[in-house]
Amino acid sequence: MRFTLWIVVALLSALLEGCSALRLTYPQADVFLSWRARTYFDLDRDQRQDFGTRLERLLAWHRYEQLPDYAAFLTTAIAKAEPGLKREDILWFVDGISTRYRVIVNRASPDAAEVLATITPDQIGALQKQLDKDNRKYVSENELNEKPDRRKHARLKKTVSQIEDWTGSLTHEQERKVATLLEPIPLIEHLRYQDRLRRQHEFVELLKQRQSKDFEPRLRQWLIEWDHGRTPEYSQLAKQVFDQRVGFYIAVEKILTPDQRQTFISRMQKFADDCKSLSARPGSSAALPLDTAIALLE
Repeated sequence: MRFTLWIVVALLSALLEGCSALRLTYPQADVFLSWRARTYFDLDRDQRQDFGTRLERLLAWHRYEQLPDYAAFLTTAIAKAEPGLKREDILWFVDGISTRYRVIVNRASPDAAEVLATITPDQIGALQKQLDKDNRKYVSENELNEKPDRRKHARLKKTVSQIEDWTGSLTHEQERKVATLLEPIPLIEHLRYQDRLRRQHEFVELLKQRQSKDFEPRLRQWLIEWDHGRTPEYSQLAKQVFDQRVGFYIAVEKILTPDQRQTFISRMQKFADDCKSLSARPGSSAALPLDTAIALLE
């Protein structure tokens, strides 16, 4: 992944991944994102300082202007989910996440383009090495080199983990039902991997034009238009899998116990409460210098 995209995704990831420690992890976003930028691009001291200054400005905007909107969005989502999930509710939520993603991209892309304009060919090489490492991890986690039954097992394991992030532990019988519901959905991870490689190649090629006048709008377009340039096979199957996944989660909701449904609602409510709490402007507090905090991660 690219550090421009981390800025965008990390700010929404708690909502998407079911992280239960938003109040603890969000204030450390600057440390994490700066560390990731250094890991992928081997930024020099001046670049790190410039990146940190711009990131601090972006995070302040996001915290105090965007989190209140997230709290309201999640409150509405809870009201829609409490009677039971419906297809239109899931589509509404996905569209809401996409809309908020675009807001952050539009805000972040000018600064991101200016930072990226300073990178060297050696730093692009460092990026490619890290992307290759990430790709090997993706292949391993999804067992892409194995037979379909192993790939299905990897998909099931990941799906159960995602569900349990929101509901708590599933019973063995519930896991069996999840496996049955998931079985008809086509495997898509191999095509997703090929598209991942395509997107990475596009980004590296885009970086080679980082001094051009139209670099920033092209970067913004690349970040927003995820499906642009997909193969017809992947585009068609992605739409099919998305539609089936919506039906899958509606069916999964029906096999949950009342306690598991309440756990889901309670975790959503905690997100809403944390977003509201975090958006309140705090008094001054002591903090580790950014470079010191990053060093603790390495």
